[in-house]
Amino acid sequence: MESSGSHRSGWLTAGGVLSIVGGAFEVIGAGMAAAVVVSAFIGSSVAPFHCMPSIRGVWPEYVIRAAPIWLGVVAFGVVLGVLAIVGGVSAMRRKRFGLSLAGAICALPSGILGILAIVFVAPSKGEFGTGGK
Repeated sequence: MESSGSHRSGWLTAGGVLSIVGGAFEVIGAGMAAAVVVSAFIGSSVAPFHCMPSIRGVWPEYVIRAAPIWLGVVAFGVVLGVLAIVGGVSAMRRKRFGLSLAGAICALPSGILGILAIVFVAPSKGEFGTGGK
């Protein structure tokens, strides 16, 4: 996919898009984990929720005991997701190879999207900084 005489391929753009999508999935997953922690706190502390069979029980107690771990997982997921999104934008703009590769690596927990992002961004080092300065 050449465009008007430049040495750009679609691989780097595809890697950037995959990194952005993988990062968005990570942020959404971290938000879901945060929702589990919040619902456990609500289910254990608010009286009207004690009558609900889906919230009532033992599981809120286990979630509350592990709340610092859960919140650490949430923070880690948000940081990885944001770095993946920033790295994907950097790859699409062809600005900083190190940041783009780091973003693709941070997208790795999202699964195959992260793997493909690394595969597409890593060999595209020559496309960075070739535009006009």
